[in-house]
Amino acid sequence: MTQRGEGPGLPGLAKVARAMTIAGSDSGGGAGVQADLKSFAAMGVYGTSVLTAITAQNTLAVTDVLELPVSLIESQIDAVVSDIGTDAVKTGMLSSAAIIEAVAGKIKEHGLANLVVDPVMVAKSGDKLLRDEAIEVLRDLLVPLATLVTPNIPEAEALTGRSIADVDEAREAAIKIVDMGAKAVVVKGGHLAGPASDIFYDGEEFRVFTAQRISSTSTHGTGCTFASATAAGLAKGLSLRDSVSQAKRFVTEAIRRAYPMGRGHGPLNHFYEFWG
Repeated sequence: MTQRGEGPGLPGLAKVARAMTIAGSDSGGGAGVQADLKSFAAMGVYGTSVLTAITAQNTLAVTDVLELPVSLIESQIDAVVSDIGTDAVKTGMLSSAAIIEAVAGKIKEHGLANLVVDPVMVAKSGDKLLRDEAIEVLRDLLVPLATLVTPNIPEAEALTGRSIADVDEAREAAIKIVDMGAKAVVVKGGHLAGPASDIFYDGEEFRVFTAQRISSTSTHGTGCTFASATAAGLAKGLSLRDSVSQAKRFVTEAIRRAYPMGRGHGPLNHFYEFWG
């Protein structure tokens, strides 16, 4: 365990790194807060959670959504930070402009570092998880606070207002997102043809993280898992590039060693190193 966390502990034991997820709940357990906490735990990081919404979903569809009151979201952040603290933050489903404004305000108020923003817009089933009018607020308020933004191709298109059909256009979108104020971005290439190549850009240079494309229906929660695994690396003190590289390997192997679950897009196997 990396010695990062603060507070009392047993003599002789290293203090564990901490990461906080601010996201929606997935009742099917494959994405959202559930995937984030699994990723934190699998990577040896203590995870805390701030729920922004409750979804009724499984591997086939999202059937209902309840946004939590903004005041309760803010109270959850305050409660975690005032006692446990955090070494990194990952945001996921922030479905409304009001929720994004509140989360961005609390991140600034508490001076939270190592922010990984996963701009969740659509579930794997195709159901929308972000209101159209909230995209501009996400772009203007949260992206500039981010250490890393992790959009897939459709999300990068929505953020930049341009179409992306190949790696070169993904690079152009990455530049535009960093120009919005983010320290770095990974434009994930899962929606492009060919191998699974993710484009990393930190404002100075590009790096491509490539893995063999795996034919599998166990891909629900890949975006959440990638972002939270990256946040876990940052919480443990890894560099941004090393955190992204580690997350890429983690997601790839979690897909490769996943097991069938449900009748649609099933979850990854976050605990492949420990069982299954």
